[in-house]
Amino acid sequence: MDWRTYIHSDSKILLGKPVVKGTRLSVEFILGLFAEGWTEQQVIQSYPTLSAPAIQAVFAFAAECLKDDVFYTPLLSTEAR
Repeated sequence: MDWRTYIHSDSKILLGKPVVKGTRLSVEFILGLFAEGWTEQQVIQSYPTLSAPAIQAVFAFAAECLKDDVFYTPLLSTEAR
């Protein structure tokens, strides 16, 4: 699966965090739901803008990041300067 079809990053949306295209739902948020025990059905029912392929893309993106030792770093620091 090519996750790029469903996942993108825009500095104007959630400070550039990777999100599912057409939503403000970050990859981090969706993975967190699954980590808390949510099922795919629960996620789609609660967030109907998501689809099964978009959820699969979230996992494909995470897997590629881990495989390549690439970790997301925020575009903007939250620390006061």
